[in-house]
Amino acid sequence: MQVYHVIGLMSGTSLDGVDLAYCKFVIKNKVWEYEIIHSACYTYHEDWKVKLANAENSSALDIHLLDLALGKHFAENISEFIKKHKIKVLDFIASHGHTIFHQPANGLTLQIGSGAVVAAETGITTICDFRKMDVAMGGQGAPLVPIGDRDLFSSYNYCLNIGGIANVSFELNGQRLAYDICPANMILNHYLLDKNLLFDDKGLLARSGTVNAELLAELNKLDYYHQAFPKSLGKEWVLQNIYPTVDKYNLSESHVLATLVEHIAIQIAANCYKSEAPASMLITGGGAYHAYLIERINAHTSMRLIIPSRDLIEFKEALVFAFLGVLRFRNENNCLAAVTGAKKNNCGGQIFFVKTNSNE
Repeated sequence: MQVYHVIGLMSGTSLDGVDLAYCKFVIKNKVWEYEIIHSACYTYHEDWKVKLANAENSSALDIHLLDLALGKHFAENISEFIKKHKIKVLDFIASHGHTIFHQPANGLTLQIGSGAVVAAETGITTICDFRKMDVAMGGQGAPLVPIGDRDLFSSYNYCLNIGGIANVSFELNGQRLAYDICPANMILNHYLLDKNLLFDDKGLLARSGTVNAELLAELNKLDYYHQAFPKSLGKEWVLQNIYPTVDKYNLSESHVLATLVEHIAIQIAANCYKSEAPASMLITGGGAYHAYLIERINAHTSMRLIIPSRDLIEFKEALVFAFLGVLRFRNENNCLAAVTGAKKNNCGGQIFFVKTNSNE
């Protein structure tokens, strides 16, 4: 039996905040078990949201400086988290960072929040940059969560995460497959900015609107939805395809949200391949709290939808990146070629080691 204690960090495209999960992993007889011991979300202040939302328009120098500043911000969050929970046993930090560019077709993916700065500021070994190896091998570099779904959540037929982007993971013909389905919280939250709301609580505003059939049909016809996997989405695709399509209809926020919810629900349902009953789908991510979206997904599929505990809803991605860190630390593959389309399974992640003896 081997035991690892890790802090996983996730900063998603929805800009909710920095998710931290202090996790324990045990492997015994080749079977992994996990426990989320402590968790917290450190909400981004408005200035950080503005910086991150507009980073792709910055100069190369400004992005490098933002990378360093965000690493320091992560380190401050982590140090506060460790102090608050009096964490004494910690093997390393595993940080996803925050995605600025994701263009696998150009061999490019960039997650900022310098792991070197995190390691230097906290004094704790830090693993980061989980996507770059896979992209260098011709893969999408996303999604990376499926290996965690396979090893930690195999009792469910499907694992659906509804974060800034909705992605799904499942077994088909003896292989783990996964891909990004469609943008989700990223676009829903975008159309609440004028109302000074962070999110549509339980989907009440979307529920009050009316679906625009013409807009819905145009969204569902976007090329990405008809491409074969492996495939993945980034913010650039949303900026180019979703917002221009929606904005030309000049609808009120409630009608936009109602239409987007229906679009997301249809796309999620369209990616459920299992016909046998009762097939189960574990739903995590902030979208699990969007009661109206869950209703609409339920209306389009016969799947048994499972909404787990708050810790798993909100911190599953942080948990899985902690797990990816464990696999990287063990020099084991943490990225599946069947998922990403890379040349082969690979072990991604850059490690910044911090020795415990300061004199060494």
